[in-house]
Amino acid sequence: MIFLTALPLFWIMISASRGGHWGAWMPSSISAFEGTCVSIPCRFDFPDELRPAVVHGVWYFNSPYPKNYPPVVFKSRTQVVHESFQGRSRLLGDLGLRNCTLLLSNLSPELGGKYYFRGDLGGYNQYTFSEHSVLDILNTPNIVLPPEVVAGTEVEVSCMVPDNCPELRPELSWLGHEGLGEPAVLGRLREDEGTWVQVSLLHFVPTREANGHRLGCQASFPNTTLQFEGYASLDVKYPPVIVEMNSSVEAIEGSHVSLLCGADSNPPPLLTWMRDGAVLREAVAESLFLELDEVTPAEDGVYACLAENAYGQDNRTVGLSVMYAPWKPTVNGTMVAVEGEMVSISCSTQSNPDPILSIFKEKQILATVIYESELQLELPAVTPEDDGEYWCVAENQYGQRATAFNLSVEFAPVILLESHCAAARDTVQCLCVVKSNPEPSVAFELPSRNVTVNETEREFVYSERSGLVLTSILTLRGQAQAPPRVICTSHNLYGTKSLELPFQGAHRLMWAKIGPVGAVVAFAILIAIVCYITQTRRKKNVTESPSFSAGDNPPVLFSSDFRISGVPEKYESERRLGSERRLLGLRGEPPELDLSFSHSALGKRPTKDSYTLTEELAEYAEIRVK
Repeated sequence: MIFLTALPLFWIMISASRGGHWGAWMPSSISAFEGTCVSIPCRFDFPDELRPAVVHGVWYFNSPYPKNYPPVVFKSRTQVVHESFQGRSRLLGDLGLRNCTLLLSNLSPELGGKYYFRGDLGGYNQYTFSEHSVLDILNTPNIVLPPEVVAGTEVEVSCMVPDNCPELRPELSWLGHEGLGEPAVLGRLREDEGTWVQVSLLHFVPTREANGHRLGCQASFPNTTLQFEGYASLDVKYPPVIVEMNSSVEAIEGSHVSLLCGADSNPPPLLTWMRDGAVLREAVAESLFLELDEVTPAEDGVYACLAENAYGQDNRTVGLSVMYAPWKPTVNGTMVAVEGEMVSISCSTQSNPDPILSIFKEKQILATVIYESELQLELPAVTPEDDGEYWCVAENQYGQRATAFNLSVEFAPVILLESHCAAARDTVQCLCVVKSNPEPSVAFELPSRNVTVNETEREFVYSERSGLVLTSILTLRGQAQAPPRVICTSHNLYGTKSLELPFQGAHRLMWAKIGPVGAVVAFAILIAIVCYITQTRRKKNVTESPSFSAGDNPPVLFSSDFRISGVPEKYESERRLGSERRLLGLRGEPPELDLSFSHSALGKRPTKDSYTLTEELAEYAEIRVK
């Protein structure tokens, strides 16, 4: 058995004109709709020298070998065929003219397969050609889409159906093409292998909305009930468009925030969350969440979502506003100023929303702004009253923070009016109250005795500072005669102030303590005390001589470190004893100098028997300090 390879039609025709060789031609594949017919074109050739009287032929189904007993589709000698092909097959060609075209009618799916032709020239000249045709039984039209359909670019879609049945001709129509375009029927076209197709074309410009649209084609055969439909879904490629995203987001510090970005595109886009150019998260998906746990003010800002594929890109932004309480205010400016200078102090903070900023001093509001992050306090000419502690307070609905700061106003000393001296029995106590900044030096001058006592003389002077006020107390005991004049002098780098301290009676202080209700009782007691003191002094005058004469003005040394200039060296050996005796104006042994008002004993109350005006002044000074 000789099998010939398939040869092109033009080769067959050329070979036949030259006398021919063994060979056959038929389409390698052919198709037809179920229920219709199909004409399989076929030509064969053989050498001219054989010159057969009659040429017969046989068509086999699915096998070229007779010994395998394949189903006979058509046999020109006997007309005996397989039952599946009875009444369905006939030869359209003339075998004598080497035309072996076969017609199959009333096609059904089981007839689909391979068909082989065998030439029978008589005797041993019988040949089954290896060339064969594969029949495909269809029930849907074939819709051909271009390899790529891009939104905005015109495309051509075709509907192709086989037209190989000479008895039935198909008619084509489009389904679901409304809004896309009007179809154009090209008609019947011959394919390369000699088969025929009916073609209809549809031109349109697709949009992104056409993606997934089902486009149909219908083939019908006139005068029959045969009707076949086929559908294809449009796969329209288009760039991303962000269709879902948060609007502006407000979140409280420490809360959880979820940002969503969703895009429509084909193919699916690469979604990327970014902030300030930094990629936070990305994925190929239709939607992408960005989760932020326990947000802080540092995460406040603008977030961008970028969607991109091979056909384009889109991006959108969303603002995240983190709400939080004010930070601790920061204070900048002049904190030390000289009286009369202008002072400018700035207080700033950060919060969301912007806070109410206020500057307080002693619970009094000095300046305030609403919904601003900075406040300026300006004092055109500061005074000592401006010295002290200030507070800058920032608050919003999420909290409050405050910062304290001190403004130090420097000024020359001022001796306050409450400065005075008081004498009781044999004690003189002088109170000098000075207000200044920086802290001044204080000295008590006794002009009549040519003596100056500095605050460093702790044996005689006690000083204590409270804020800007310095209280110095000079205590002298053993003053039997009239009290001396006392001048208080205070000095700092901005100036010097002096004041002769006035003397006040003991009864005035006492009345201040007991009040008007006890005034009558106090007055009676005071008369009794005065009488007693008078009698006592008369007795002492008998045995004691008077103290300082009018012309006495001795130098005095109040401590081991203080020396009055002009004192001869011979007095150094008896400096303490002699100085105290001369200070007190005594001829005999000096009385004991009571230092109960020194720093260590200022707060102790004396016994009833020793209660004097000195103690009252000491208590008064203590109250001032508190």
